[in-house]
Amino acid sequence: MLGSNDEPWQYTLHIPHDPRAVTVCRRTLRLILTMHGLIRLTDVAELLATELISNAVRHTKGPAALRLHWRDGVLRIGAWDANPEPPPPPLELAHAVDAEAGRGLALVRACADDWGWHPLRQGGDRGKYVWCDLGGVA
Repeated sequence: MLGSNDEPWQYTLHIPHDPRAVTVCRRTLRLILTMHGLIRLTDVAELLATELISNAVRHTKGPAALRLHWRDGVLRIGAWDANPEPPPPPLELAHAVDAEAGRGLALVRACADDWGWHPLRQGGDRGKYVWCDLGGVA
């Protein structure tokens, strides 16, 4: 294990606009959580990261990034993309089951402890950051 679960850490994986990048993100997340002794979070974290990164790749035309941040017993999973438009509001989970689109954020809302988004403007870069929190304290 790299360190104590009490020590904060952060990783960012920049990905191209390619649907295969979702699998790369999922596998990288699993490795990071395993190395930090947080395997118990892996299944739900993979689901959440997959939904966030899939949306970034599916609904934008530019690059994206997966960001993982651990602090104070909380894992923040975030996806950056170059589109500054807000994500659509999530459907109610009961309605999302039969929907053709919109299930991703409904799953995020149902499985995460908290979630949200905010626009990003850094230098010449624009976009948005959609995030969710997953508690890691047993």
